[in-house]
Amino acid sequence: MLILVAMGLLLIVTLIPFLGAILVAVLARLGRTHAAWAAGFTVLLSFGCLLPLAGAPFAGETIIQRLRWLPSVGLDLAFRFDGLGLLFALLILGIGLLIVLYASYYLSERDPLGRFYAYLLLFMGSMLGIVLAENLIQLLIFWELTSLSSFLLVSYWYPREEAHNGARMALTVTGAGGLALLGGFLLLGQIVGSYELSVILQAGDAIRADPLYRPMLVLVLLGVFTKSAQFPFHFWLPNAMAAPTPASAYLHSATMVKAGIFLLARLFPALSGTDEWSWLVGGAGVITLVLGALFALFQHDLKGLLAYSTISHLGLIALLFGIGTPLAAVAGVFHIINHATFKASLFMAAGIIDHETGSRDMRKINGLWRKMPYTGALAMVAAAAMAGVPLLNGFLSKEMFFAEAFSAATHLRLGWLLPAAVTLAGMFAVAYSLRFIHDVFFNGDPIDLPRTPHEPPRWMKVPMEVLVLLCLVVGIFPAQVVEPLLTVASTAVLQGPPLAHDLALWHGVNPALAMSVIALIGGGLLYWGRKPLFAFHDRHTEGLDAERIYNALLNGLFAVSGALTRWLDTGSLQRLLTVVIAAALVLGTAGFLGDPVPLTGRRPLLSVDGVSLVAALGLLAALTGVVVLHRQRLVALILIGAVGLVMALIFVKFSAPDLALTQLAVEMVTVVLLLLALYFLPPHSPIESTMTQRSGHGILAVAGGVGAAALTWAVLTRPYDSITDFFLANSVAGGGGTNVVNVILVDFRGYDTLGEITVLALAALGIYALLEGLRLDGPVDDPKGQPWDADVHPAIMAALARLLLPLALLVSAFIFLRGHNLPGGGFIAGLLTAAALIVQYLANGIAWGQERLPWNAQRFIGVGLLATALTGLASLLVGYPFLTSAFTHLHWPVVGDFELASALVFDLGVYLVVVGATLLILIRLGLLHRFERRSARARQGTAVSGEMP
Repeated sequence: MLILVAMGLLLIVTLIPFLGAILVAVLARLGRTHAAWAAGFTVLLSFGCLLPLAGAPFAGETIIQRLRWLPSVGLDLAFRFDGLGLLFALLILGIGLLIVLYASYYLSERDPLGRFYAYLLLFMGSMLGIVLAENLIQLLIFWELTSLSSFLLVSYWYPREEAHNGARMALTVTGAGGLALLGGFLLLGQIVGSYELSVILQAGDAIRADPLYRPMLVLVLLGVFTKSAQFPFHFWLPNAMAAPTPASAYLHSATMVKAGIFLLARLFPALSGTDEWSWLVGGAGVITLVLGALFALFQHDLKGLLAYSTISHLGLIALLFGIGTPLAAVAGVFHIINHATFKASLFMAAGIIDHETGSRDMRKINGLWRKMPYTGALAMVAAAAMAGVPLLNGFLSKEMFFAEAFSAATHLRLGWLLPAAVTLAGMFAVAYSLRFIHDVFFNGDPIDLPRTPHEPPRWMKVPMEVLVLLCLVVGIFPAQVVEPLLTVASTAVLQGPPLAHDLALWHGVNPALAMSVIALIGGGLLYWGRKPLFAFHDRHTEGLDAERIYNALLNGLFAVSGALTRWLDTGSLQRLLTVVIAAALVLGTAGFLGDPVPLTGRRPLLSVDGVSLVAALGLLAALTGVVVLHRQRLVALILIGAVGLVMALIFVKFSAPDLALTQLAVEMVTVVLLLLALYFLPPHSPIESTMTQRSGHGILAVAGGVGAAALTWAVLTRPYDSITDFFLANSVAGGGGTNVVNVILVDFRGYDTLGEITVLALAALGIYALLEGLRLDGPVDDPKGQPWDADVHPAIMAALARLLLPLALLVSAFIFLRGHNLPGGGFIAGLLTAAALIVQYLANGIAWGQERLPWNAQRFIGVGLLATALTGLASLLVGYPFLTSAFTHLHWPVVGDFELASALVFDLGVYLVVVGATLLILIRLGLLHRFERRSARARQGTAVSGEMP
């Protein structure tokens, strides 16, 4: 625990929800109650870890906690905690805790509650990672995690078509925006020379003056607009309403869409202050504000109305940041707080109504006041806050918004349009809020509801009560309740001293008050005359649907990609190779065009000795034989093995014993693999191409070979600066090993090795899945027509293999342990162990092997990956970059001095993955043979079980 505290509380706060997701998934097997308590405990624990730091922003401090990760590329695990981070962390954890309680009552017994909580906690951790990130690349990683976790939440009821369609749409739009944001962050880092927010937020003048500012700004805003559902990317958010209502309440109030708004606020001091910022952010904001409010009024689904109202309010906040004045930014931060409280409570009200009536259609759920008066009262307060009624929190931030819009209009040509637009949006907000209240709780009697309405369970209303109470107390006592938090958050946004602002309930008669009065009266009149408006909307807006444009673009993209795929992939490997080689030739030739450059460089050539010449001639002969005799499969395999052996000799000549050992081990395993596969294939491959095709392929192959040879010659005959000296100088001092190759694999380039063995593990599992349950008909007779020998496992071979197994494993252990200082290592040792075990299966049969070697290859892979990952994380725990190795020398009795290195554990993980992956593939192929050989023996009257040919 002390180590974790040393790592930094901010990292712990972020990690706890991810670990809690695993805990919830495990405890869910014990029952719903266990899952709910685990989820609630997880949120409280994260909250508790955050509280000791909460005083720092109020004292004017910004906490930066950093763990070295990849310092060579400027990427550390760095966390930033200031007023803005505090505000969003409180929203994420506070509303998240209420959602945990609410969801336990909302979701039915048929719904897997543990899965929902696991997704929710993943979502929570991802959002915390965004708002607490100090490094932009780290922020982007968590940004993408929010897209993935929201996809899981939206598709929670995946059998429903609207669920998987909505989830896919959300992931497509926000994922595309994430790619744009990656480009923007890379440009921003190029401009500033750092990805750290501490540097970026102080470099606003340099950023705005840079020629890359405009493309960078466009890319960043594409990411912001897609995530926060700004026009024209707003259409995905209503479709995300297919998620369970607790997820919708969380997504709309404190997470996901607020991630885009958070990024606007976070980068405000660095990117704002230009015409481009004002027009792009403010323009998108005002359009989103008006259109979202307009569309909300005409929705018949409760969640649809709230979804479009969220779009409108997100546009309001974006417009405030687009205005660009310090006071407008303060108003934007204030409305973030207010919108989170009343929108979460309104979604909870919609969920309660749906839960107790079985419908969300406002044309049916009328007159609920008589059945659900308490819920109705709570919903009315929240809806009034959304409409901006005095004495509620929404009124205060709306007043600030109107005031800033009116002030900004004085500096614009045709400036009256801005106050007119925001007032019109305010009128629609009042109208759709009135509709939420009147159509649901009054307006006659319910119509054909699936269930008889009644009040929900007591504790289901508690989260809504808390949020509605906040709407009231913030609206009545703003200076006492929210002023301190607003001050520290806006100070972090502005990166300057606290800005004076007045949250009083009364500011006298001014333009903002007049706009509020017009919005309230006008909204009431709009709702009163809604029937003609609804009729006009139904007649004239049928084709105005951004979702149709999205679907048309997506279908067009699928059509183009499908046509291209059909043109390229006709089921012919030759065609694919032709395209690849031809493209490589074109691109390679283009690199030599322009200024003539001699093909041969100035570097002197090495002398040719007799042994090398013989090896080269043998290699050419083997390669020529493969080309000429490639239709004779077994002969071609033998010749390919000869090529591999010559390559191993070449590695020996150039002093690369590790590569030579690896090459020999790979050759052994590959030969066994191909022989197992060849059992099901005819001994000769048929002629499937015409002479013309073969001639064309030959010309292309010769051209490709000449091109590759020319490029290799051009590179190797030119002098270059080798990195060998660095590794030779640092192998012992930095990695504690004299075998430079192994030190590179487990230390200097350990991250690459971790990725490679992960790919190997995935490939093995993929092959296992493809071959699972597969049964193939192998030949009963050999190529000469003679039946296979009944003695499948000759006694001499079986006995000799059993005797050799301990020796082979001992050699493998020797190769493994010496690998850090002498030729060897985990990869080579893993191949040798796998080959030794495969020999046992070949000599004694699968049944015999599985009975005496009951090892699970999948577990080998899992333990190996875990060992390598934990080795990397161990260095993080003590403040070093990921996968930094440590070593020391110990003196053991009898043995003497002995080196102990953490890289040995990493190498052990590599060893286990290689053994597990190789065994998994080869044994699965052998099982195909076993079943067929059993049937063959049955036909011959001999019962043999567990054979492997």
